[in-house]
Amino acid sequence: MTELKFDGGLIPVIVQDAGSCAVLMMAWADEEAVRLTRETGFAHYWSRSRKRLWKKGEESGHFQEVKRILVDCDGDCLIYEVEQTGAACHTGHRSCFYRTIDGEEIAPVIVDPAKVYKTPGH
Repeated sequence: MTELKFDGGLIPVIVQDAGSCAVLMMAWADEEAVRLTRETGFAHYWSRSRKRLWKKGEESGHFQEVKRILVDCDGDCLIYEVEQTGAACHTGHRSCFYRTIDGEEIAPVIVDPAKVYKTPGH
């Protein structure tokens, strides 16, 4: 396995749809999250706001089945190629990248977050 470089204990993870290559989200992972992702085949991350490990979809049911993990040339960034169930974004959009820098929404909400999440904001 390629040696990974965790800056401050974390490594950035870019998440892409395995079929379309669309970027769905960016998250952080610690060593345990990467290990669990590899062992289970489902994406795990480290939540900086909640200060805990989490499995994507544990609350929403919108899981990410990881098809392949890519590592960049420096070993300090990962790409998870996933099969996404439902919305990747807690706002209910398929992707977290649903708006331009000027605030124009370029993708519709596909899931009502109020009906999916117990905790507001996630």
